[in-house]
Amino acid sequence: MRAKIISRDEAAKLSSEYRASGKRVGFTSGVFDILHPGHVEYLEDSRSRVDVLFVGLNSDASVKANKGESRPICSEHERALVLAGLGAVDHVFIFSERNNNVNVELLKPTLYLKAGDYSPDKLSSKSIVESHGGRVELVPFKDGHSTTSVIDRIQQAGLYDAGETIKYDPRPAVFLDRDGTINEHSEYLSEIEKFKPLPGAYEAIRKISDMGFRIIVVTNQPGIGLGYFTKEDFYVVTREMMKQGSAHGCAFDKIYFCPHSKADKCQCRKPSRWFLDRAAKELNIDLSKSFVIGDMTSDAQLGINAGCRSILVKTGRGGDDGIYQVEPHYVAADLQDAANWIATQIDR
Repeated sequence: MRAKIISRDEAAKLSSEYRASGKRVGFTSGVFDILHPGHVEYLEDSRSRVDVLFVGLNSDASVKANKGESRPICSEHERALVLAGLGAVDHVFIFSERNNNVNVELLKPTLYLKAGDYSPDKLSSKSIVESHGGRVELVPFKDGHSTTSVIDRIQQAGLYDAGETIKYDPRPAVFLDRDGTINEHSEYLSEIEKFKPLPGAYEAIRKISDMGFRIIVVTNQPGIGLGYFTKEDFYVVTREMMKQGSAHGCAFDKIYFCPHSKADKCQCRKPSRWFLDRAAKELNIDLSKSFVIGDMTSDAQLGINAGCRSILVKTGRGGDDGIYQVEPHYVAADLQDAANWIATQIDR
């Protein structure tokens, strides 16, 4: 098993020998942190397409750069050992770059295999693969499995405690979408310079907070799952939102974000009520007296799903996404209008 773990130079030499003997060489890569059924099925599918499968494993340093300081859970050596124990994997090597350009240049695989939620045209290494006579193939990734969801289930089950639990008094909350609701809509927002709060947004948030509501942001960020930006990029922009909000007297009680693409079919992506149920448990929120505000029909549907009153704001997408056929409780011009309507609904 340990013999499968080799250096990248050794992998390049072996790949050349395999190709010279007429074998189809496959290459794929990933983090493979906390191996789950989705990983196993993906690797088995990949191996069925080739004669020999090389797996490039992201080093600990590259994982931290992409996913933040809390990852990986398992070290690169532990992850390599687990991968080497799988029958579908012929060779494993560790690499530190943030893309596979060097890997495909060295291995010159017959097939470069990627998970099905990628677009071949988005891969910078596609042209390199094809220049050596290979091609890119997308392998469908089974729904419902991800390392993040495994970690979330552990936390939800109470098997992991990051510190002393704070006991919150029962209160309702206003759950806010971020992009298009608090700030101007920008596709896959990942740069501070593009974060622009909507006029009066912070004043509206402060008004809602003064009414006694907790302020909680719930946002879908599929750009992370699609590889357009990292969690750290999201944190940087969100810290800017909080910094600007603080200057206007606003405080956010909690921020939840879903990093998955639609193809992942995860349990946390809006309009799933999963984050609202977490908030109810973690912050002692009364959902029946709470509100959900957002600029998309998924936000309005989230409010309905969670038993809250939903408000669709006409800023951002303004509900023109057309994903869900839903009637919100109120359609507001902007966040200030939404805050004024909430003031009329208290105790109703």
